[in-house]
Amino acid sequence: MISVDVVVVGAGQAGLSAGYFLGRAGIDHVVLDADRGPGGAWQHRWPTLRMATVHGIHDLPAMPFEVVDENAPANEVLPAYFADFERRNGIHVRRPVSVTAVRDGGDGRLLVESAGETWSARALVNATGTWTHPFWPRYPGQELFRGRQLHTANYAGPEEFAGQHVVVVGGGSSAVQLQLEIQQVATTTWVTRREPLFTDEPFTHDTGRAVVARVDEAVRAGRPPASVVSVTGLFRTPRIRAAQEAGLMDRLPVFDRLTPTGAAWDDGREVRADAVLWATGFRAAIDHLAPLKLRGPGGGIKVDGTRVVADPRVHLVGYGPSASTVGASRAGRAAVREIKELLAPVPVG
Repeated sequence: MISVDVVVVGAGQAGLSAGYFLGRAGIDHVVLDADRGPGGAWQHRWPTLRMATVHGIHDLPAMPFEVVDENAPANEVLPAYFADFERRNGIHVRRPVSVTAVRDGGDGRLLVESAGETWSARALVNATGTWTHPFWPRYPGQELFRGRQLHTANYAGPEEFAGQHVVVVGGGSSAVQLQLEIQQVATTTWVTRREPLFTDEPFTHDTGRAVVARVDEAVRAGRPPASVVSVTGLFRTPRIRAAQEAGLMDRLPVFDRLTPTGAAWDDGREVRADAVLWATGFRAAIDHLAPLKLRGPGGGIKVDGTRVVADPRVHLVGYGPSASTVGASRAGRAAVREIKELLAPVPVG
């Protein structure tokens, strides 16, 4: 049993921000991360994702981020930026450590368990993000489809689909970007549950703040966080506009079922497919918090800022309003501010 004041779980943008401000405040803490190296989810992004197509990256604390080469792979540039931040600020992340459960220790402390060690802490900053928890919706016939099914989390590049027909499922920016890539070597059918909403307004910090505000409203009410694209819409780049004009971005409502050879709709329409790419997003990776029973009746966790209402010892950063790069660094600062108050000695007399 290792005793500390605060455990930070996850060393992506939100976790590193929390570690930075905990260090500045002189609070005894440890940062745990399941990955073998720095970079958070960025190190796992598909190799064809370039900095030119990444939504605006917000700076880590006191260390401005500058894009030197827009054609550089995001899965190299951003991990290098994170590693430099750790090095410059003396943030010593313990890797690889996968937290399996967080429990109430019964003495006012929390027990943070991994396969090899357990930490006893007065507070927890959970910054585990979403990348490890891809969302796979269920449709009839999925087990019958004889082609390949994969999630964007497993996408390695368009070359593997050369000469095939791919059904792309999802209405977010990843679905759009990957479809444009795949169309260079294959044909596609794009299906979404709702009509995609395109906008010609670029994603700015003001847009990011609006997203944060909308999602904050949801988590304060205990609802599961909404997706970013449901608030911002899809930014219509020149490349997307050209694809639309060429008829390459036409979408269909999502199919009713999969068949052994493709997708089918109840109106009789059928599409043959060699592969189905599920660009259906991610959910918060918080299964290890289940022993604390934080979820409310609506399935979400009610959060006030970053603090979990049901257990003030627990702060969620990189969740809900702080899941975007705009909110993550700010959330780390806010969580540490509240943790300082939680840990402060109670005045006597």
